[in-house]
Amino acid sequence: MWERGWFRVGLIFGVWTLIGLLLGSQIHFSAALSDRPVGWVDALSSQLIFTTLWALGTPFVLWLSARFPIGRQRLPRHLALHLLFSILFAIVIAGTFQITYYWLFVHSLGKPYAPMQTLRTIIFNASEDLGVYALLLFLSHAVTYYRRFQAGELRTSQLETQLAQSQLQALKMQLHPHFLFNTLHSISALVHRHPDDADKMISRLGDFLRLTLENSGTQEVMLRRELEFLKCYLEIEQIRFQDRLTTHLDIEPQSLDTPVPNLILQPIVENAIRHGIAPRATPGRIEISAHRKNGTLRLRVRDNGPGLSVNQTATQPSKEGLGLANTRARLHKLYGDAHRFELANDPEGGLIVTLEIPSRLES
Repeated sequence: MWERGWFRVGLIFGVWTLIGLLLGSQIHFSAALSDRPVGWVDALSSQLIFTTLWALGTPFVLWLSARFPIGRQRLPRHLALHLLFSILFAIVIAGTFQITYYWLFVHSLGKPYAPMQTLRTIIFNASEDLGVYALLLFLSHAVTYYRRFQAGELRTSQLETQLAQSQLQALKMQLHPHFLFNTLHSISALVHRHPDDADKMISRLGDFLRLTLENSGTQEVMLRRELEFLKCYLEIEQIRFQDRLTTHLDIEPQSLDTPVPNLILQPIVENAIRHGIAPRATPGRIEISAHRKNGTLRLRVRDNGPGLSVNQTATQPSKEGLGLANTRARLHKLYGDAHRFELANDPEGGLIVTLEIPSRLES
């Protein structure tokens, strides 16, 4: 705190000294062009005395500005006080300047002190001193309001971040019960007819929940971690569908260390199984690919199901399940407009879901 206070004092005196040097130089050079030149000592001494006095008075003006701010509350009273303070400063600064200048440069010449000269100096410099006080008052309030604005922006940003995190967490909490309900329903269907398959499915569900809980506090994971989730889920679904479901993964090795939203692939693949594989009597196939290109990670999930119907569009299906709706909402919260999420029919049959997000490699 003390270091910061001394820095402010040094800054105040530094600025006022610079102003004094500039004013003294202006007097010297302008007088040099007239028939009454002024030497450097006379030009600088008078101005440096003036600026030094204001350097001493500036901290008091700043304190008065903070003590009696000009705002909506008590505006007339505080304006009247500052008018009074500015008049007092003008009298003290100009009077002290005249007395100091006399004892430093005039007294040694044998000239007596003239009180009227001090009064004339006060009146002559009144407008200048009042203007300096007003300028310091304005600068003090400008800095104060700017700091409040920055603090308000910071608080707003923090609140927006907290809100976004809360909304993302709420979306994830919606996703987990949705997946658990579907999985438990499948286990209940197998527990009597195929107990061994039900036991395997419970084991894979336990692995999936373990991986989920290990990353429950983060919104993004490495793609390799996301694929672990997905493989657990696919093993569960392959037990359910047996030979009716085959999968193929085409993952670029360089993309494995790219952050992706936690549990982003599972609802997409679940949607493909539900609408592309489950209704089929014949075997179905799901292909998942991941490639990086030009700072973007492209994830694609393709199935060989019926695809989109005529009354559906590529960008906004007429009826989305909870999984895809949450996926869209999470992507918007995490990346804004810097992502692409599209559903389109494959010319060879089936549906292709394309997801593109910014690629940020992490070591």
